[in-house]
Amino acid sequence: MGYELRVVRESPLAFAELAKAIAPAGFGLRGSDEIVAGHGGGAHAVARWQGHLVGEPGSDWQVAQLLRLSAVLGARLVGEDGEVYAVRDGVIEVLSNGSVMEIGKFDEIIEAGPAAWTP
Repeated sequence: MGYELRVVRESPLAFAELAKAIAPAGFGLRGSDEIVAGHGGGAHAVARWQGHLVGEPGSDWQVAQLLRLSAVLGARLVGEDGEVYAVRDGVIEVLSNGSVMEIGKFDEIIEAGPAAWTP
């Protein structure tokens, strides 16, 4: 199991509401619990439903898609260690322990696609 990012909402969301909310934003469902986003003619996993949304990103693209999904749902994207992911002035940032780390430009990351991180 990788590092998890959670889509956190103030008010819980039922699965039926989730399915209805994500479709207009271009997200889809695969199976009974997987949220996917398209790129390059394929559907790529972004998150899974476990009574709430959880993602285990393997690329900056997946982080960007989780941020997009969070925005669609009026939620925040939070890491296991309490860090908060956000987009400010078009740049993806991670806020942790009072410091900010930039990941990259949101639009460029989305365009680049889901290439996996390499060790």
